[in-house]
Amino acid sequence: MRVLMLSWEYPPVVVGGLARHVHALACHLARSGHEVVVLCRHQAGTDAETHPTTDHTAEGVRIIRVAEDPMHLVFERDLIAWTLAMGHAMVRAATDLLRDWRPDVVHAHDWLVTHPAVAVADAAGVPLIGTIHATEAGRHSGWLTHPLNQQVHSVEWWLANRADALITCSQAMRTEVSHLFEVEPADITVIHNGIEERSWQVPRREVTRARAIYSPSGAPLLLYFGRLEWEKGVQDLLAALPRIRRRHPGTRVVVAGKGRHHVELVEQARKLRILRAVDFAGHLTDRELRAALAAADAVVLPSRYEPFGIVALEAAAAKAPLVASTAGGLGEVVVDGETGLAFAPGDVTGLANSVDAVLSDKPAALRRAKAAQARLCVDFDWGKIADATAEVYRKARTHEPITLGRPKIATGNAFED
Repeated sequence: MRVLMLSWEYPPVVVGGLARHVHALACHLARSGHEVVVLCRHQAGTDAETHPTTDHTAEGVRIIRVAEDPMHLVFERDLIAWTLAMGHAMVRAATDLLRDWRPDVVHAHDWLVTHPAVAVADAAGVPLIGTIHATEAGRHSGWLTHPLNQQVHSVEWWLANRADALITCSQAMRTEVSHLFEVEPADITVIHNGIEERSWQVPRREVTRARAIYSPSGAPLLLYFGRLEWEKGVQDLLAALPRIRRRHPGTRVVVAGKGRHHVELVEQARKLRILRAVDFAGHLTDRELRAALAAADAVVLPSRYEPFGIVALEAAAAKAPLVASTAGGLGEVVVDGETGLAFAPGDVTGLANSVDAVLSDKPAALRRAKAAQARLCVDFDWGKIADATAEVYRKARTHEPITLGRPKIATGNAFED
C-alpha cells in the first residue's frame, strides 16, 4: 500500500515518544513492502533560508520535511497559530506531492496535524486514519478550564470524529477517547506501542562509570527518565524519597529528562532537603541512558497520566527492575507482581512501599525484570504492530462527507458524566 503519514515530530526532531513511534512504524511498514512517505517538519525556530524543505529517503522511508513559514511564531507562546502555520506548510508540500504520487491512506498522528491531514485526505479522496496518542483532558486530569485547553480538545474531537478509522495505543486510551469524543469503542482499534529490536546491553565499564557518577558511595540508585511535566508524577517520587531514605539510607535518584516542570521539581527537592540526593541529569544520549538503566537498582515511573508508557518497554529491554503507577496504559504494560511492581497514581506511600520491596528483595526484582524482558518479543514486537496497522489501512473506507459543528466543552471535569 501507499501510505502518507503526517507527524509534527520525526527523528532527529524529537519532543517525546511520538517521534520514536512514528519512526519505528514507518520503517517496519517499509520493510514489509509498503511505500511510506512521512510528512514532518524541521526544528522549531528555523526558517526556509536556514532549513529549506527537504525530500529524501532514509531506511526505506521517503521523508518530506517542511520549512517553517517566515512569521515570528514561537511554539511555547503561540501554540495554535504555530500549529496552523505548520499545517499550512504541510498542505503546500502535500499539494506538490499529489501531482505525481497518490496515497492509498493518510495517517495522522495526534491533533497537531489534524488540519493538513483532513485537507490532504479530502484532496486525495482516500481514507483518513487517526492515531490519538494522548488527550488534552487526560493531561489536565479532566479539566479544560483555559481557552488553550478547549482549543486543543476541540481539534482532537475533530480528528476523532472525522477519521475513517481510529487507533489508540492502549485499552485505557480507547475508553478515554470514546468517552471524551463520543465515539463508539467498537470503532477504535487498540494497537500497542513497541520496542525497537536492538541491544540494550552496554559494556560493564560503562555501567561501572555510570554507577560511580550517580552513586559513588554504592547506595541504592533509582532512575526516572522522561519528560518533566506534572502528569509524569516526578513530584510524587521526590515526595516519597525521604521515607525511602529512612528505610534505605543514602538512596539516590537520577531524574533524566527536560520539561516545563524542572524548576518546580528542583524547588520541591530543596524544600524536602533532598536536593543533594537527586541528580537532575537533563537529556541523556541513548548510550548514557542504557548505562544508567543498567546501573539503577530500580526504574520508577510515577505517572499521574500515561496513555501507554513506552519508557516501561525501554526499561524492560534493559532488564531494569520496574516500579510504575497504574496510570492509563502503564497498567497494561507493567503487570503487578509479574513484570514489575505497581501502585495507584499519586499514591506516595504506595510508591515508597513498592521501591522498598524492590530494594529489600533484589532476587525477586531480577526475576520480574527478566519476565518483563521476555514479554517484549511476544506483545510489543514492531513487526506485528506494523502488520496490525496495515490491516487497519486495508479495512478503512472513506465515509460519506459529514458536517461537524463545534463540540461541547465540559464546564466541570470532562471525565465525569
